[in-house]
Amino acid sequence: MNDPGPSRLALLRFLERVQLRDLERTRWWIALEERREAEKQRGVEARPPAPEWVLELGLNRDAPAAYVHAGDCWNAARRSRGISREQALRALAEGVRACPHCRPDSALGYQEG
Repeated sequence: MNDPGPSRLALLRFLERVQLRDLERTRWWIALEERREAEKQRGVEARPPAPEWVLELGLNRDAPAAYVHAGDCWNAARRSRGISREQALRALAEGVRACPHCRPDSALGYQEG
């Protein structure tokens, strides 16, 4: 009935084991996050550069191209592909419309004629 329970030293040793386990788990989380960050950075470094000019394709493969965009245009659709400056000028000359938002015709110095 008069059981004194675990000694103060035993309780401190138990607390130490709990804290060591928590420290190991925290270090594991840190290592995991460091791996994620390194992988993310490798992905960013491996990403090809954004195109200078973009051709927005039609709704199906037989439809003509819809617009020429600057590479950073917010209005370029998903169905777009990067093109060179010469290809952008050629597309404009062939009648593909310039995006009214990013105005690639002005940036390219294209004059209709």
